[in-house]
Amino acid sequence: MLGVSILYGIYIVLKIYVLVMQAGFVAKAKDGKPVLMMPSKFFKAGRYSLKKERIAIAEAFVEYILFIFWMGFGLRWLDSVIDINDPLIKSVVFVDLFLIINYLLTLPFDIYQKFVVDEEFGFNNTTLSLYIKDQLKKGLLVLLFGSLVVYVVSWIVLHVPNWWIWGFLFVFGVIILINFLYPTLIAPMFNKFTPLEDEELKKDIEELLQKSGFKSSGVYVVDSSKRDTRLNAYFGGLGKSKRVVLFDTLVQKLSKNELLAVLGHELGHFRHKDIYKNIFMLGVMFFALFYIFANLPDSLYQAVGIPPQAPYSIISMFLLLSPVFFFFFLPLINFVSRRNEYAADRYGSEVAGRANLRNALLKLVEENSHFPLAHPLYIFFYHSHPPIIQRLKALGFEEQSEADEAMKGECIGIDQDR
Repeated sequence: MLGVSILYGIYIVLKIYVLVMQAGFVAKAKDGKPVLMMPSKFFKAGRYSLKKERIAIAEAFVEYILFIFWMGFGLRWLDSVIDINDPLIKSVVFVDLFLIINYLLTLPFDIYQKFVVDEEFGFNNTTLSLYIKDQLKKGLLVLLFGSLVVYVVSWIVLHVPNWWIWGFLFVFGVIILINFLYPTLIAPMFNKFTPLEDEELKKDIEELLQKSGFKSSGVYVVDSSKRDTRLNAYFGGLGKSKRVVLFDTLVQKLSKNELLAVLGHELGHFRHKDIYKNIFMLGVMFFALFYIFANLPDSLYQAVGIPPQAPYSIISMFLLLSPVFFFFFLPLINFVSRRNEYAADRYGSEVAGRANLRNALLKLVEENSHFPLAHPLYIFFYHSHPPIIQRLKALGFEEQSEADEAMKGECIGIDQDR
């Protein structure tokens, strides 16, 4: 147990160190020369980023306190209070209670982020009643489908030799199934999706999709503005369930050509089969995770006070310790993702115009108050996208005269070092 505690401690210290470095970097940079935004908006984006990092630092401390609680007392206590003889039902109840306790203890951070920080910066449109409904729906979905997954995995652990291989295949299959069902079954539980009414824009989008070989079940606008003012768009689903989803805020804020450029970027991921690359990397990561947790020493469980090799013991350890694995594995995934983003940008600029994509990126940064600068260590661990300045430079956005024209007089300084 000492080795695991030391490893988790290293993870938390490194995580907090990266967040502190980013917070210090932003605190200094926000008072410096504005980049890509007018001074007031640049300063506002810096303040927003700084507040988010401070929340993340506080969350990291709470995460460590929860780890100490569960390893030192919580798992043993939970095992003692659940007096159920059926090992499969006990696993479901054990894991559900574990998740509920963690959820309730970390919920204040989400509430503070949404109703205090996002409210202060003009992003939040969510009412308290809508927020409660969303949380109840999410909770019911997690308990319903999560309990089913826990039950099946527990059965596999008890009855199947080399259970970790079959458990991995089952869980990985569930992840793919969720991605397949999300746009048509899960997402509509939270938002209203309506077919795009702008016939001219719809025609242009369909032509763009056809040119890229992307077959979709339709182009939809989602009422995201009832919760948030930020802009986004995505291609959801797999196979025949694929659909183009535009946030209503995006349709309102971007011109037709800029919107097509954003979709062109996303189509670049499709053309380059990035989704399959991501699925492959996710599969490798989960395969390694299942192997590791299937071979944890019995002494670790005994030190914590729960039965070795019991399904609920393995699953709870998986949930408790996997963030450490993800933290050290994600830099590799993010490195590949950043390279894919450059390639997607190139494709988007080819099919919809370099200037259109460039202008769309600038609007997204400004409307979403995304601070354009970041500490290199923070980029290494957390950025799945390259810094916006580097993306713009890759699109040929280097001449100040060109920048001035694109931003229509707004303050720009993309040649400033990070």
